[in-house]
Amino acid sequence: MQRFPSEIPTFGRTMKNTHLIIYLFSVLLINGCTTDKTSQTPKKTVITKKYDTWTLLGKGVEYIEMDAPVKSFLGDSKLSILRLQPELLEFSMYNASQYKRKLTVKQWADTFDLNIVLNAGMYELMDGLTHRGFSRNGNHYNNKEFNPDYNSMIAFSPKDPSKRAFDIHDLQCERWDDIKSLYTCYAQGMRMIDCNGESIGWNKRNQSCSMLVAAKDRQGRIWFIFTRSPYPQNEMIRFMKGFKEDLRNAIYLEGGPETSLFVAIGEHRIEKVGSYVSDTYPKDTNVDFWPLPNVIGIKIKE
Repeated sequence: MQRFPSEIPTFGRTMKNTHLIIYLFSVLLINGCTTDKTSQTPKKTVITKKYDTWTLLGKGVEYIEMDAPVKSFLGDSKLSILRLQPELLEFSMYNASQYKRKLTVKQWADTFDLNIVLNAGMYELMDGLTHRGFSRNGNHYNNKEFNPDYNSMIAFSPKDPSKRAFDIHDLQCERWDDIKSLYTCYAQGMRMIDCNGESIGWNKRNQSCSMLVAAKDRQGRIWFIFTRSPYPQNEMIRFMKGFKEDLRNAIYLEGGPETSLFVAIGEHRIEKVGSYVSDTYPKDTNVDFWPLPNVIGIKIKE
């Protein structure tokens, strides 16, 4: 199992030099643009443009597509956002390690009759299956090893129906021992905004990528924010800090061409796919969903 200093991706396995070079290159490609933690806090970017044109896609699901506050050097510079009321929805996890095959988000949706499918987080290059932190799906463990350096955890499908159907926990604010028995599904990731709404600064050679992140607001709604146009993570943190809803507990889910968002609710169809990663996939040409090993599937409750 790879080890990472506190929220700083590094690669510590011993390999022959040639294999190591190939591996390092591939990890950056397959796992999006992960970045290093820094002590510098991103400055706040205030979103001044009014954005009150949310579209109700279905019970508990709202959607908006808006201009990012800062133009990217590539693409349309749009933010595509799902805002969910968890109590009106059912959340599940689907793993290729359990079903013995990777599927695109659309294929996962078609196979299991899902309304929304998106990335459950980054996964290991070496086997193409294993989540890069702790990941549990009921009795199936995609990765049993808790990563002490990933300080955010998505949790859903609670054992007690009175608990929130989906939540994001900051493991620097809550003890893992107090959380780990409350839900049946978990996936670890890296923080972008903490439980107090403070930015977690990232820094890595001015790298930019397409990305998908999640956060929650004070009302308990869950936000999934997608951008195909590449931005540094610090820029995305500034965008989130600029929303009037006071987002917090933000977690990085994926970056680069694997980044996927699929929605099928009634007549509404939304298909968003990422592409660009600095240095390793520096192009805006990807138009296809990539097969993914671990996804979050969402259904609207009857």
